Amino acid sequence: MNKIFSVSRSASSVDLALLIARVGIGALMLVHGISKIPMLDQSPIQFYDFMGVGDELSLYLALFAEIGCSIFVILGCATRLVVIPLIITMLVAVFVIHAADPFVKQEMGLHYLLIYVMLLLTGAGRYSIDYLISKR
Repeated sequence: MNKIFSVSRSASSVDLALLIARVGIGALMLVHGISKIPMLDQSPIQFYDFMGVGDELSLYLALFAEIGCSIFVILGCATRLVVIPLIITMLVAVFVIHAADPFVKQEMGLHYLLIYVMLLLTGAGRYSIDYLISKR
């Protein structure tokens, strides 16, 4: 019973939790980003124009974050750096695009945002390319 309420943790359990979080959230966002690729075939492209850079560039920036950065998150490569575009993307999605929507439309973006902030603070953990690079 004491183990259930214990707050102590081993380094290996934390590293395993970070691996599960990274791969899980990275894969989910990767699938979400891939689902936006058909938007590139629209003429004209209709996407939220972030900071006045245009619909097309905004879509490319979102695809870069959601696909490119997600692959790096899954691998645990430059994790603290690549979660920054994902955090920005989720901030825009939740607090700009879905600002007037009910909470149920904002909730998933907030889940992503919280995991990305956690990864920014903790890093990728032992089971990552970041760890292999830092050992050198």
